[in-house]
Amino acid sequence: MKIKSADFLLSNSDYKKCPSGDTPEFAFIGRSNVGKSSLINKLVERRALAKISGKPGKTQLINHFEINNQWYLVDLPGYGWAKVSKSSRGEFQKIITGYLLNRQSLVSTFVLVDIRLEPQKIDLEFINWMGENSLPFIIVFTKCDKISKPKVSQSVARFKKVLLQSWEELPSMITSSSTSGLGRDELLDYIDSLLVK
Repeated sequence: MKIKSADFLLSNSDYKKCPSGDTPEFAFIGRSNVGKSSLINKLVERRALAKISGKPGKTQLINHFEINNQWYLVDLPGYGWAKVSKSSRGEFQKIITGYLLNRQSLVSTFVLVDIRLEPQKIDLEFINWMGENSLPFIIVFTKCDKISKPKVSQSVARFKKVLLQSWEELPSMITSSSTSGLGRDELLDYIDSLLVK
């Protein structure tokens, strides 16, 4: 898939106010500071489509971007904001779950995981929640340029081992880098394969 156009459409805090119609949607989510905005910008080859911040938890709304006048890329609030109040965390959680559980045009969700870290409880809990609710998703390991290739393989294997404690069949996984572009073609091919022709 070639990205010919990528335009911001709207932001809101309620899935009921998301764009109407049956345009396919692909959502991106991950814990704070996972590199979500950088990956989105690399994916669509736009330097500042998604806002990048040194402060984790910058995305606090459901952000819709229209890609190729064909599908929506949806940038969701992150989970696990250490520096926001409990009430704010609860509000973000409500926004996320409301969207994921009720959005009919959502085709698949990309759950971003920092390859450099040991399997994090918050990531595992979210992935298990997605599975328990039968929501289609794929795991995308980010920042794979920050460690060596053997360590990337070891980290993926370690993550799979932990997931196999509760999963019979593992979800699909892609390794990526917003710096080198690793995984970009694979992500776009995955989206293309799910678009209604």
